[in-house]
Amino acid sequence: MTTERMPLIGRDSELGLLDRLLADLAADAEGRPAVLDISGEAGIGKSRLAHELCRRAARGGATVLRGRATEYERHIPFQPFTDAFADLDPAVRESFPAVAEVAPVLRACVISPAGDMTQALTGAARSAARFGLHRATAALLTHAATTPLVMVLDDLHWADPASLELLDHLVRHPPRARVLLAVARRERQSPAPLTAALLRGTDTGAVRRTVLGPLDERSCVARLTPGLDREEAVRLFAASEGNPLYLLALLQAHREGASVNRLSTTGLGALLLDELTRLGAEQRRLVEVVAALGDHATPALLAPVTGRAPADLAADLAELTRRDLLRTGPHGRLTLRHPVLRSLVHDGTDPWLRTETHRLAAAALARAGAPPAELAHHAERSLSGWDPETAGVLIQAAEQAADTAPASCAHWLGAVLRHLPHTPDHAARRRELMLRRARALGACGELQESRDLLHQVIAMPDPAGAGNGGRADEGTSEETGEVTGAGTGGSRASAVVLCAVMERHLGRYTEAAALLRRELHRDDPAPSPADQVALGLELGSSAPHDTSYPTVRADMARTLAVARSLGDEVGVAGALAVAALGEAYEGETTEADMYARQAAALVDSLPDDDLTGLCEQLARLGWAEAFLERLADAERHADRGLAIARRTGRLHLLPHLLLCKAHVHIQICRPVSAVELADEAEDIARGIGSDELLAFVLATKAHAVVAACPPGDPRPLAVAEEAVAAAGLGVNWWASIARCMLGYAALTAGDPARAREAVLQAGGPGLHRLQPSMRPLFLEVLVTAAVAAGDVDEAKQWARRAREEAERLDLPVQRASAMRSAANISLGLGDTGAAADLFLSAAEESTRSGGLFWEAFSLLLGAPLLAADPEGPRRGQAAWHRGRRLAVAGGSALLTGLADAVGPAVAEAGDGPERRLAELTAREREIAGLVAEGLTSPAIADRLCLSRRTVETHVSRIYRKTGVSSRAALAALIVTRMSGPAFSG
Repeated sequence: MTTERMPLIGRDSELGLLDRLLADLAADAEGRPAVLDISGEAGIGKSRLAHELCRRAARGGATVLRGRATEYERHIPFQPFTDAFADLDPAVRESFPAVAEVAPVLRACVISPAGDMTQALTGAARSAARFGLHRATAALLTHAATTPLVMVLDDLHWADPASLELLDHLVRHPPRARVLLAVARRERQSPAPLTAALLRGTDTGAVRRTVLGPLDERSCVARLTPGLDREEAVRLFAASEGNPLYLLALLQAHREGASVNRLSTTGLGALLLDELTRLGAEQRRLVEVVAALGDHATPALLAPVTGRAPADLAADLAELTRRDLLRTGPHGRLTLRHPVLRSLVHDGTDPWLRTETHRLAAAALARAGAPPAELAHHAERSLSGWDPETAGVLIQAAEQAADTAPASCAHWLGAVLRHLPHTPDHAARRRELMLRRARALGACGELQESRDLLHQVIAMPDPAGAGNGGRADEGTSEETGEVTGAGTGGSRASAVVLCAVMERHLGRYTEAAALLRRELHRDDPAPSPADQVALGLELGSSAPHDTSYPTVRADMARTLAVARSLGDEVGVAGALAVAALGEAYEGETTEADMYARQAAALVDSLPDDDLTGLCEQLARLGWAEAFLERLADAERHADRGLAIARRTGRLHLLPHLLLCKAHVHIQICRPVSAVELADEAEDIARGIGSDELLAFVLATKAHAVVAACPPGDPRPLAVAEEAVAAAGLGVNWWASIARCMLGYAALTAGDPARAREAVLQAGGPGLHRLQPSMRPLFLEVLVTAAVAAGDVDEAKQWARRAREEAERLDLPVQRASAMRSAANISLGLGDTGAAADLFLSAAEESTRSGGLFWEAFSLLLGAPLLAADPEGPRRGQAAWHRGRRLAVAGGSALLTGLADAVGPAVAEAGDGPERRLAELTAREREIAGLVAEGLTSPAIADRLCLSRRTVETHVSRIYRKTGVSSRAALAALIVTRMSGPAFSG
């Protein structure tokens, strides 16, 4: 855009990379990177290389979209994407079915040379979903990629937060089409989220990175300084330090008469500003206006801002273009030659003139019908004192951005608050705007700033009538604590509840509970009964995340009683849902079932409009029902919550609803859809910025990915490791569940030692930190790991506890898990008949709650044992066929892989074990026999005077030859053989 005329020299390797990427794009090569990351210092040639990519892509028949971020417009949402999509063929855009969902990205307004303002899209951006917009944008790129498509985003170090969030989504979920996204940025000026997103993509292979360094002396001197004395050329190159922008500025100054001696000590800024000294006053003012207007600098807008006639401007614009100070870009926009030059001019302009320029620009854009975000940029920079009309523009832009670009919303509300007078007649307005800004800060992940602002709100004097009015809160969101009661947006209770949510997301559960209890016990004035319900519901939300439900059980009983006394059905339903989840988590299944059924009956009787503020409690009810293994009810209530949250724009409420549904889909053997649900929840969690929420999302995703991926796939373990990293070193529920999923993933990856370590760390002393309602499943990991390590005694202890926990819970899936643990013990002891019966019973038990995944898992584990029974080959084959059918129908690659692994053993069971065992060498048969006796690898090594590594190598060969994958299965095979001739060398 600004450096297309600069010669491209010394970049042969980079050009080769571009050609390879474009060739792979055209061929849609498997494993090709989806993103090219071009980084380097200012003036090093990033934009020139990006231009070359666009030129070569267009020459090859690709669709090219190019946009850029700009230094002084960092709060205009989606600016670089909007700029790029302005190049999209209107017919492509209009044929996209979900065009309304991408309205905030396609909202670009362009000023035609004739001066008329036309909006690329009409429609309310407010209706667009923040994270749905990310997926819709990826879908639009896929829709547009009928031929290879290249999107280049330049100067992304200046991108707005909403654009960085969208880019992060595209890096993690690249469009499934021939699309290449290229970004150019200054490394040292890149914000942390941008750097993190690109580094993550580099690790996964989605991003290919190239760093531009200084040019070499030989190529620069030879290509850029023809006719110049070599010694002088070398001195100028040395002064430029290989930076092409700096070198070209030095050469230009030298051509205009400056001596090499002076230039060799002149900085780039001084060189560029020197070019302005030769301009007349009106030309200099014109350059300053272009620098201030940024992407709005068109001949049509320059006239009203400068007060000059278009014809009068033409001569000066031509001269400035001839001097290469100004260049004309897409849609007639004028830009300065380089962002560095714009920065120097902008910052060197008299502040009063800049303010006046923005005031005039805002007025002209308003007359042309520009969207609020475009007006807000100039309105903010024109605001030098309190102006209600200008503040109204900023508030309108903030309102429109609240759902899709909360960081911009928070920024514009902050600008209004800075100028709002601190007078009594503005106090109520200030309180309202502070609350709205705090919600926006929470939604974009600025949790600490939101919390600090809310403490200021709480410290403000109570508004008139507070404490004795109507309901202050119809419910609060898990992610932002958004208060939904009508007419009470400024109530003290609203601020306290929202502040407690921020404290929770910051991991400060003690502070959150103390804040809520203090507010509940205030007596001057005391919180109204409606406020008591809101505060009590939030207090109950601390369980089970950081405290056990019994510590808040009495508080929830009081909250429920107050809600009933008010006749507040929504409050009653919320309290019942919180109580149901609390009791279900603790394993108090009788009480949990009672509360869940009461909550469900009430929720099912209420219309959707009454449940608008209950989305979080619908998630709690769904999770309670999931823990109680009432899977259909859990999914039904999660679906209802999702529909309400999406329709009302409360997208920050979605993660727990999505994860509840994902959990159900794992249980019913639909892991692919579970992964998709977890992916959507991950997008939102990353946007919110809560590490603990992200840990829970990733833990659930790891559970789903384990089931969806084939055995040996590294992805489940990678997701589980990221979940543990997000949870940190805490000892709360989030950390416990993340480590449990790491144990599960490690076990399926064939690392029982790591699995054991992870679950023991998750459980802590006595394993009391393991979720009581799912403890048998986690204990099964320990049992399986112990049996795999040959430690049957330890396995027996864990299996005994699993049985006791399952009997207390009286839940089918948990009982089935305890049965599998017992089956593994039987295998370890060589009792294959008992193990087979237990696996079969576990499968039958799982069907009682619809746990199809666990039914198939149990059947496939038991199938080879049943088939090996002389009287039961048909039972084994029947078990295998049903297990595999469930696995294939549900799309579980883990179970399909297990079915394929045990299939030969089931099919060959009629032939007996002789053929497989006969393939073993004498030493292998000897070691296999010792494994069957229950000896560990170290014990076998000691007995046979071998190294442990040698023993483990023999065991691996035995597994391969016999078709088994565990010590337990090998023992079962040998025990079966022992009923015939003696098994010896």
